[in-house]
Amino acid sequence: MRQVLPSHQSSVLSALVAVAAIEALPAPLPDTTAQVPRSPGLWAIRQAIPSSVYWSLAGVGLIVPLLLWALLAAMGTLDPVFLPGPGLVLDRAKAWWADGLMSDMGISVMRVVVGWALSALFAIPLGLFIGTWRSVQALLEPLMDFVRYMPAVAFVPLVMVWVGIDESAKIAIIFIGTFFQMVLMVAEDVRRVPLPQIEAAQTMGATRIEILEKVIVPSVKPALLDTLRITMGWAWTYLVVAELVAANSGLGYAILKAQRFLQTDKIFAGILLIGLIGLLIDQMFRLAHRKAFPWLHVRG
Repeated sequence: MRQVLPSHQSSVLSALVAVAAIEALPAPLPDTTAQVPRSPGLWAIRQAIPSSVYWSLAGVGLIVPLLLWALLAAMGTLDPVFLPGPGLVLDRAKAWWADGLMSDMGISVMRVVVGWALSALFAIPLGLFIGTWRSVQALLEPLMDFVRYMPAVAFVPLVMVWVGIDESAKIAIIFIGTFFQMVLMVAEDVRRVPLPQIEAAQTMGATRIEILEKVIVPSVKPALLDTLRITMGWAWTYLVVAELVAANSGLGYAILKAQRFLQTDKIFAGILLIGLIGLLIDQMFRLAHRKAFPWLHVRG
């Protein structure tokens, strides 16, 4: 008499037979069709574009506003005092060159760089501590958040009382304008360090100081350089405010002096010079970032 398997055993046996039958089927032939790589195009999200295309677009973005400005000035519908043309601004810049432009540029660059460097000197370690230890964050971050919303220009009278009206006052204004923002940005950079890296170091027996020196600081360096670049731009925005304090030289001082005499062509020249210097410094930071961290700029 033939033995009848229970129903559940029969189901299992049927499933095994089906799997074996599927595995016995011949494997599909690989697709040998050549894969033609497609260009990501100009609108691909976060994809690299050719350098020639990038610089062409950058040139268009800079030249088109200049052409529109020249066109509006050439139409003659606007008073040159209200909107001086590029030619008038260039002539004023040439006259300024003969009247000490390089000296004004040099003193302004010195004030910005010194104020920004002092901010970085104190803000970087403080930001590292705030981002690393919650106890330090609880103690200091609320104060940093509170002060950073206070406009730097409001400190001008106090700075004049505290440090006088010499170069230290101008540097102090730039310091105040950048320090508190920089502290919080550095702390946020530290908080973006992946936690598994810190946990792996703890598992290997690293001390807190070793984790800070050998895990957090190396991991945060690329973001830290970007933070320094951004805050350098902010330092330039505080230049005119800083040179309100009894200055007798500098680009900001020249702009304020030109305002009194409605010399808008000189105002435009000063603003454009500040923009050009800032753009040059920004590109230097970007170049340093590419040289220091080339793996972050490899095109896929």
